[in-house]
Amino acid sequence: MKKIVLSIAIAAGALVGCQSDAQTGALIGSGAGAGLGAIIGHQSGHAGEGALIGAGAGAVGGYIVGNESDKNKAREAAANPYDR
Repeated sequence: MKKIVLSIAIAAGALVGCQSDAQTGALIGSGAGAGLGAIIGHQSGHAGEGALIGAGAGAVGGYIVGNESDKNKAREAAANPYDR
């Protein structure tokens, strides 16, 4: 059952379209954070809690990095309006 739920979650994540680097970063960060959190949490017997904490931390971190990328792209586009 867990494999089916995980497969559905991965497929849904792959089909989601992100419109910005911030959204993409949050999606990737939450997935990576959940995986790492589950691995680390498993060592203490709390894999589920570790996955939730990791997903939250990963989403925030991924959003921050992606948002800075979006800002950089906007600055470059404003500096070179004819370079499209």
